[in-house]
Amino acid sequence: MVIVGAGATGGWAAKRLAEAGLSVIVLDAGRPFGPEDFREHTPAHSLPLRARTKAVMSRTQPQQASSYACTEWNADWFVNDADEPYTTPAGLPFPWVGRTRIVGGRTHVWGRQSYRYSDIDFRSASRDGFGIDWPLSYADLAPYYDLVERYVGISGINEGIAQLPDQQLLPPFGFSCVESHVRATVGARMGRTVRQGRTANLTRSINGRPACHMCGPCERGCATFSYFNAAYTTVIDAEKTGRCRIITHAMAAQVLMDPQTHRATGIRYVDRRTRAHHEVHGRVVLLAAQAFESVRLLFNSATAQDPAGLANSSGVLGQYLVSHFTGFGAVAEFPAFQKTASTNEPQKPTGLFVARFRNLDPQKPDARFPRGYGYQGGGATAFDQSLAGFGADYAAAVKASGRTTVNLGGFGEPVPDARNCVTIDPDVTDAWGIPAVKIAMHYSETDWAMMRDGAEQAAEMLESAGGTNIRITWVPRWASHEVGIARMGADPKTSVLNQFQQTHDVKNLFVVDGAAMPSVGYVNPTLTMMALVVRSCDYLLESLKEGIV
Repeated sequence: MVIVGAGATGGWAAKRLAEAGLSVIVLDAGRPFGPEDFREHTPAHSLPLRARTKAVMSRTQPQQASSYACTEWNADWFVNDADEPYTTPAGLPFPWVGRTRIVGGRTHVWGRQSYRYSDIDFRSASRDGFGIDWPLSYADLAPYYDLVERYVGISGINEGIAQLPDQQLLPPFGFSCVESHVRATVGARMGRTVRQGRTANLTRSINGRPACHMCGPCERGCATFSYFNAAYTTVIDAEKTGRCRIITHAMAAQVLMDPQTHRATGIRYVDRRTRAHHEVHGRVVLLAAQAFESVRLLFNSATAQDPAGLANSSGVLGQYLVSHFTGFGAVAEFPAFQKTASTNEPQKPTGLFVARFRNLDPQKPDARFPRGYGYQGGGATAFDQSLAGFGADYAAAVKASGRTTVNLGGFGEPVPDARNCVTIDPDVTDAWGIPAVKIAMHYSETDWAMMRDGAEQAAEMLESAGGTNIRITWVPRWASHEVGIARMGADPKTSVLNQFQQTHDVKNLFVVDGAAMPSVGYVNPTLTMMALVVRSCDYLLESLKEGIV
């Protein structure tokens, strides 16, 4: 078996297949991950540039530096944007951030919010007419959600509501006083479910991984392995079998094909350090490189038999790109919960989550937009640096100050749109000579309408809870939740993959990352990606036994 990528889905594929007795090769473009990469306890004053590096980073990492997750602590985990470019049409910037080059991929820096999709998501096209339905149901995926959640370790609270299915959860981290107040008042006055965000941080030990000690920020690493990261969970499990080999610094360039059988035979890759070209071969190829990277690989594997890109007889490869849009919401002060700020409080890794409340009844659609949004945020007390004065008196006043606020930031779901797509830019290559992608993403009128409604409703909820000095936040941005560009579907004419993420055109080629998902829902997609790949691996194992792959 050849797997491209050792992140959230590639790690699971390696674990599942190697533990089943198969020999596995995993190609990863990143370097190995080691103990020296844990920097969560490194103070800013000990860094060479004292963490004031965004301007410096912008010279070689202008896109990556725009993300909160990329800082001086971990900049060496991320790509050099000059070496690995991508393009966008004029006037349509898109932030392809979180592009790591370290084994474990985005699981080093992901937000860890982990939720199940429901049949409202899997059947969204039947409800509103946009896109296509998933070729599977919640019942098909539920056992795999169970399996993944028990292994990963997700803390939180079950609420028993249709748009947010219950999960296998560890005890929650708990609410702050102001968060408890907002949860209770918004629930009572507006009938909306405000709860703690379910996060892949442990609150009790699992498989030798101890509970989170709330040191934060998590994107700097975790020496205790207390949040889920493929590098020290699934990948290690796969290697322990003795049947999994990880090849690092490997830039996958092409899926190798046998023209006689029209089957994948392996991967050609370029060593990032030596620029030498190599090949690895296997009975089955699984792409888990991240949505853009996997689709880039399929396009760059075009042959005389597949001139529009590998597995693209439908013509939809690269189309129907979707991701959550965010950057809209509101923040309010809560003077009744004021306290003195401190730099020594525990850094709780999750806060508030508000479940979707729009367009839940298909008989009562909202004319402004077809789907819905949720909120992520929470309460915090920060130093008030707006105080008057200067010198020692000012410093003393700030030290004794505290301003308690609650923030609700929206995550909205766009509908699939063929204009939103990924193609190969014929004029741009990366530092290893591999053609780069061009990403085109548009906000539609329904996207803008949803964001406006989401900002207004966030302010209304905070006002109902007694918030003051309410400010609407409005800096629209695409989240790093890219899916849909090699989508699953029941009809090979309108999709690239079947329900097991197997390409319709090449029976031993699978795409097992976010590219496979026909829609993005309103909650974070990584948990669903992991459940899907485990299900696909079980199908693959059974198919190998039966000799049909």
